[in-house]
Amino acid sequence: MVDDLYQETILDHSKRPRNFHIMQDANRTADGYNPLCGDKLKLYLKVENDIVQDASFEGCGCAISTASASLMTESLKGKTKDEALHLLEKFHDLLTQDAASTQDLGKLVVFCGVRDYPGRVKCATLAWHTLKSALNGTGDLTTTE
Repeated sequence: MVDDLYQETILDHSKRPRNFHIMQDANRTADGYNPLCGDKLKLYLKVENDIVQDASFEGCGCAISTASASLMTESLKGKTKDEALHLLEKFHDLLTQDAASTQDLGKLVVFCGVRDYPGRVKCATLAWHTLKSALNGTGDLTTTE
């Protein structure tokens, strides 16, 4: 039953991604690419006083990549840069460590099953690695390779 809920949430966010649009007043952007799956995205952030005021993305990708970007943009709003980077670390741990804590991850726990499919981890983390580039202001192309 829990697996069904997780699948339902991922499918919902992949079919109807939240914050899927160009942000005209973004002051941080970065591009991400996963050559293994073909996922591509552009992340837009509006950061003021070190706080993520808004986040959006555009691009194309598999269901896991799109759902991850959608849920990530929802999770970021109101977080400081350090809190966002800490959330990235916790999310990465969720996908790569069996005993990872799910505390403070909220809806992001739906991705815990991805760790059983190592090839899909890159799909789920693409938006998050792109986030790191955007927050650091480098705007570099982020790849999963």
